[in-house]
Amino acid sequence: MLIPNWLARAAAQAPQRVALIAADVPCTYAELEQAATACASEIAALPIQPGSRIGLLARNGLPYATVVHALMQIDAILVPLNARLTPAEIAWQMLDAGCALLIYDDAHATMVEAIARDVPATGQRHRLGAGLQVMVMAGASSEIPSAPSLLLRATIDLAAPQAIIYTSGTTGRPKGAIITYGMQYWSALGSLLNLGHQRDDRWLAVLPFFHVGGLAILMRAVITMTSVVIHERFDAAAVNVAIRAHEVTLISVVTVMLQRLLADLDASGAALPTLRAVLLGGGPAPAPLLRTCADRALPVLQTYGMTESCSQAVTLPPEDALRKLGSAGLPLGSVELAIWRDGSPAPVGTDGEIMLRGPTITPGYWNRPDANTAVFTDGWFASGDIGRRDADGYLYVLDRRDDLIIAGGENIYPAEIEAALLAHPAVAEAGVRGAPDARWGQTPIAYIVPAPGQTLIPDEVATFLVDRLAKYKLPTRIIVVDALPRNGAGKLLRRELPVPENSRAAH
Repeated sequence: MLIPNWLARAAAQAPQRVALIAADVPCTYAELEQAATACASEIAALPIQPGSRIGLLARNGLPYATVVHALMQIDAILVPLNARLTPAEIAWQMLDAGCALLIYDDAHATMVEAIARDVPATGQRHRLGAGLQVMVMAGASSEIPSAPSLLLRATIDLAAPQAIIYTSGTTGRPKGAIITYGMQYWSALGSLLNLGHQRDDRWLAVLPFFHVGGLAILMRAVITMTSVVIHERFDAAAVNVAIRAHEVTLISVVTVMLQRLLADLDASGAALPTLRAVLLGGGPAPAPLLRTCADRALPVLQTYGMTESCSQAVTLPPEDALRKLGSAGLPLGSVELAIWRDGSPAPVGTDGEIMLRGPTITPGYWNRPDANTAVFTDGWFASGDIGRRDADGYLYVLDRRDDLIIAGGENIYPAEIEAALLAHPAVAEAGVRGAPDARWGQTPIAYIVPAPGQTLIPDEVATFLVDRLAKYKLPTRIIVVDALPRNGAGKLLRRELPVPENSRAAH
């Protein structure tokens, strides 16, 4: 299905409407299209073809948004890279996606030099506008298409990939979820139908654009011709000021962000009168936090979603914020939701696996037919999450996957940390689980068993992990034990790993 190019449509129909506000500087839709077209022309002059994968490593800001829209103009596929990962982790994702180029800003230049040691780069570097640079990968196409054939696409193929976003892997390696233009389009329309649409809506984007939740805000705004206020990073005081200064109506946050926003409001005594919805994702929220927001008349709406569902798949309607406290809500208009147990629908009120189907669900993982076979059944996507639905059809999420750790909204899989621990020559076995944490919600703690004849020093093992895992994945405590709990088949029972009373103590 082809639809009009939504950036060109916005620039034609509302040229003077503010598209983005970055560093308190507004950018209209006419200006955004002009910048994206100029950027697309520069990128098209490099050795790429339609369908080439382009890595992007940059801070939230106008340059990031410009590249996102520029790649749409030349039919290239965005691979947003998580700046919190290590250079080795980023290099692996680039190789897996087969990136032809890496676009980056000056703030990540040092990291890119480290990445270059692990990827087959040609050594070619090019300077783009707005402080961006490009590193060309070895194997990039030597046939440079003519720029006019690539620029100013009149239509968008909704079935075409817009991005490949890597999700944390349960087996030590992440998978690249394919995000199509259709997923972005139907997700935006579903959100609009649930939240309502106002021409003067302004989303405040504090989630990083390398996460689907942040990227979806950029896409949602241009599809609905509304505005986005971009913040480079989350700062509670700055966010609260921006909400008032720019009359922000909508914001997406995770629990730890919401807690800090409330604390800053308590300190400043300010109110947020223009805010009509706070979308809360990143896992089930504590009931006391939701009650506090309700007492303040702060319109917090829990959501449920993932990369594979293009951000939110289920959202609480505004009118149910108090009536269904603790629920993630109802599926968006284009999403089918079911709870399965043992391969078939579970009775109402019964726990089971959350299953999703519809045009906002990924068509699959990049070059991973094995993973696709494992998660798809007759078009239904198995989320791996556990939940139940009440008699009214509202979803209650019971667990974000069996062993998932959520730290400050970041998903951490124990198996990935265990794989890094097992790379240590003196570690025979490793087990990781989450422990409660007042600041981040959860943090990972690790248990390790020494190899025969070996002595393990936790601080040395912690140092060993620093170059192998992103900082937020590093265990806050490493404990040496004689054995790990396992079932009769030898499977590690992570939930039987004890939680120390002081899980944030030194290693």
